[in-house]
Amino acid sequence: MGLVFLTMKIYKFIEDPGHGWLEVPRQEIDSLGIATKITPYSYQKGDMVYLEEDCDMSTFYLAKQDRGEMLNEHWDWKRDYQQNTPIRDYHSYQQ
Repeated sequence: MGLVFLTMKIYKFIEDPGHGWLEVPRQEIDSLGIATKITPYSYQKGDMVYLEEDCDMSTFYLAKQDRGEMLNEHWDWKRDYQQNTPIRDYHSYQQ
């Protein structure tokens, strides 16, 4: 019997007192085919996209679920911002 190794992806959820965002590599957004569905309420910096929690995070989650990829996922919650997170200063998401 062979060994099976499961890879667990960890996504960072970052929030400040007013809102929250899920940090996701842009490559994953593209590979899921949802790049055109992400709103300008999300942000981007370098090759990372910060999906806003109200709409875009759900779009991402449902796309992952449709592929059967969410079973081994883990969310790393980062809640240490007492003021606005620097994400608010990043560029709005553009395809």
